[in-house]
Amino acid sequence: MTPVSSLSTINDLFVRIAAAANPRAVLWQDEFSHWHPISSDQMYQRVRALAMAILRFGAQKGDRIALISENRWEWAVTDFAALAIGAADVPLYPTLTGEQIAAQVRDADCRIAVVSTRQQFDKLHSVRAQTQLQQIVVMDSPAPEGAVAMSELLGDADALGAQRDPVFDALLRSVQPGDLATLIYTSGTTGEPKGVALTHGNIAANQNITAVDFGFNSTDACISFLPLSHVTARALDYVMYNHGSQVAYCTQFDKLPQAMREVRPTVIVGVPRVFEKIRQAVMQKAGQSPVKKRLLAWAIRQGERFADTVYDGHKPSSLIWKLSNKLVYSKVREAFGGRVRIFVSGGAPLGIDTARWFASAGIALWEGYGLTETAPVIALNTPISHRMGSVGMPLPNVELKFAEDGELLVRGPSVFSGYWHKPAATAECLDSQGWFRTGDIAHLDADGFLYITDRKKELLKTSGGKLVAPQPIESKLKNNVLVAQAALIGDRHKFICALLSPNFAALEEWARHHGISAQSRAGLVADSRVIALYTEIVREVNGTLANFETLKRFRVVADEWTQDSGELTPSMKIKRRVLTAQYSAVIDELYADEATARGESAS
Repeated sequence: MTPVSSLSTINDLFVRIAAAANPRAVLWQDEFSHWHPISSDQMYQRVRALAMAILRFGAQKGDRIALISENRWEWAVTDFAALAIGAADVPLYPTLTGEQIAAQVRDADCRIAVVSTRQQFDKLHSVRAQTQLQQIVVMDSPAPEGAVAMSELLGDADALGAQRDPVFDALLRSVQPGDLATLIYTSGTTGEPKGVALTHGNIAANQNITAVDFGFNSTDACISFLPLSHVTARALDYVMYNHGSQVAYCTQFDKLPQAMREVRPTVIVGVPRVFEKIRQAVMQKAGQSPVKKRLLAWAIRQGERFADTVYDGHKPSSLIWKLSNKLVYSKVREAFGGRVRIFVSGGAPLGIDTARWFASAGIALWEGYGLTETAPVIALNTPISHRMGSVGMPLPNVELKFAEDGELLVRGPSVFSGYWHKPAATAECLDSQGWFRTGDIAHLDADGFLYITDRKKELLKTSGGKLVAPQPIESKLKNNVLVAQAALIGDRHKFICALLSPNFAALEEWARHHGISAQSRAGLVADSRVIALYTEIVREVNGTLANFETLKRFRVVADEWTQDSGELTPSMKIKRRVLTAQYSAVIDELYADEATARGESAS
């Protein structure tokens, strides 16, 4: 394998794409779900054409350009076009409301916006007066009044083939590592979103180190399905492009299973909830047949004996493992397309139970860790260096140290320079020596592997002074197929409680099997048999916890928590503040008799 030379800017990466002579650099789906390739030359010509059009709109180096779109090839073309001219793009989640978009567009002072659909245009146009926008480009055709279609700007760019434009190429080269590349607004789990300012050099420094041990090459393929407004998804696409691998864009999450079957990726990077849902789907499907349920349970038990071998990247030689692999594990891999050689989880804590379950099912799932402010990777398990339960070893170009309370501080070339127009917020987390406060409680083991305990701001402190890390306990609860999401509460209270959002597909199936008929989800979760079912789930988790951590009470809510309804971030982490406000009445009931209650058991 030929070593990949270092990048100084993201434009260096784009130049590498253009020179790859890859006829299938990108795959995209049409409205009939048919896949179509885009070559390296086509990517170059489309980026060049759009970049020149943006310049004609009056954009200059250093300007910010809003980008509001689902994952599609036009997202990448817009990204590379903005960076090519020295502008910075501002990727915004297409699920945001018009008011939220207006606030971020206004904060970033964007004068040009590129949006995907008529729906996104209408949303932006309705708040346009609250912004400084002068031009809106729509990826879909035809463009509505007040916008221009991207197809008009690209024209017949594809016809230019392998020709290269010296003026455009000079623009690419003129961008420096210290130039602003992007403003990424944090998802705001604990407060108002802030624009993270990342330079070309920040992102390039991380790209140069992150994928070294994975051996990515031109035979690899990935599906871009995590929102590209999230730094993890964008960094993965850059890694793939940088190594000449194929990137297939999946516009809708519900199309992912079909895309996996058709694209058959070799690399899957997902947030933990993606892997948790796949695990739950496997268990739920097996649960429809007593024979399959017993077979899955038997195979996982056998696999547990070889989990460490699998996690080390080896195929066990045992006949019992080979039989389990043929009957069960291979079917789990088929859910991912059957060709994946690298599985990575990031964006939120994975939980050792999930990692061990996949290893028991024949899949090594590497966990990584990073933040938007660190562009993004700080540590990563790899095929060469790994330890289950950790987030891997820190990257060699990142320095770590720990505050007295255990908070992780990092420094290095990938660490951002500050929040956009927020000097006070920057000063709170970034000192004069460049040390960034991650907000995470962590520690290193004797061999240098990093472990993240919890978010510092999310630690629950009971009235008795005990600190409880909620995320590991929530992960244990979500390991059950009947629990979609869990949120611990109890800060400044006498004991810890939990709110549970069911996996309603699994719960409703269980209810039918047990003859439970309810007119509504509220009626279902209030049924005494359902409460008893979740009481047992909580009891089993409590058996693994210290006494001060145990859940004394819980409530099963009648709602699904989603990004669209506002309870989850785009990386599927719970918004604790939102849930606390939304269920304030329920929480009050749980603690109504707190002063006199002992609350030794969940109920």
